[in-house]
Amino acid sequence: MIGDQSHSHIENDPEYMGLNVNEGIVPLPSVSEDSVKRFLKNKKKRTLSVAQYVEGILNGDITILSQAVTLVESSKPEHQEIAQEIIVKCLPFSGNSVRIGITGVPGVGKSTFIEAMGKHITSKGEKLAVLAIDPSSERTKGSILGDKTRMEDLSTDPLAYIRPSPSAGSLGGVARKTRETIILCEAAGYNNIFIETVGVGQSETAVHSMVDFFLLLMLAGAGDELQGIKRGIMEMADAITINKADGNNIEKAGLARIQYQNALHLFPATESGWKPKVLTCSAYMKTGISEIWDTIDEYMTMNKGSNYFQHRRNEQSKFWMYETINEQLRNNFYQNEKIKTIMEETEVKVLKEEISSFVAAKKLLDIYDQIRRNI
Repeated sequence: MIGDQSHSHIENDPEYMGLNVNEGIVPLPSVSEDSVKRFLKNKKKRTLSVAQYVEGILNGDITILSQAVTLVESSKPEHQEIAQEIIVKCLPFSGNSVRIGITGVPGVGKSTFIEAMGKHITSKGEKLAVLAIDPSSERTKGSILGDKTRMEDLSTDPLAYIRPSPSAGSLGGVARKTRETIILCEAAGYNNIFIETVGVGQSETAVHSMVDFFLLLMLAGAGDELQGIKRGIMEMADAITINKADGNNIEKAGLARIQYQNALHLFPATESGWKPKVLTCSAYMKTGISEIWDTIDEYMTMNKGSNYFQHRRNEQSKFWMYETINEQLRNNFYQNEKIKTIMEETEVKVLKEEISSFVAAKKLLDIYDQIRRNI
């Protein structure tokens, strides 16, 4: 019996030995509409100033970093204006990372590899940000969100930051936003950046234009090894890694390594003088990972010593300046309402062969130029 509960229930009377009934819980007051409104109002995110965003990023606040990246990815003009102010203020604190591009054929095990390599990096006490370029996710529903759930250990690592790519868009637009995200991550203290290609095709070229080291993941025993990837992508690679070199696949991986190494000898010498290497690893078994990281470290040491590192960074900055100009001009042209109307009419004339494609293009550009002059 507890307190005066014996007087509240007859079951607590001494004659009912071994039986004890406690008081029920006092009913909670019903939730009023006003209290719900107050809760929702308090729950709304408070708007941060540019200075607060920058301070949070420089302090490594992952929540504020994520909010700033969301502004970068937003297509709203007011968000872009704030984002560009943040980027300008973060720029002096960026550039102090190793930017590594990672691509590979479907099924090569990129997620497993990134997690294994990522844990190897964070185990040294270094920070890592994993970003993705996926211009096709609106159509294919991309896999980066799935990748994040598969990289369970890395996604919960306090030294790692995994950011899915923008949900969709043109390759140039998605790539530009990824490059701006790199600046924010570097300012937040992430001294290692992985850029993963989720889409296929030109996304490899976009990644190559913003990283220091380009790593190509391949499989062994999947048919004709040298036909499985475009020559152009192999030429961009600073290293090729044969993944899943474990169990019965070790011998096949070794053979594939020799084939790729022989193929690389046929390519022209690289501008930096670096000779691309072919390595084997098993991301699942965590073997060969440290050797790959040592290769990246060797590459960085060599290029920083020869000043090629800074030369390439400068060339990339210049490239993205022109890419951004081209993208902005293209967007302004196609989003102009008058051009949209005239373009439909002109397109019909081209299909009816009333006007040539080239004359039609010049006509549209002349009209756009006239529109701009009258603004």
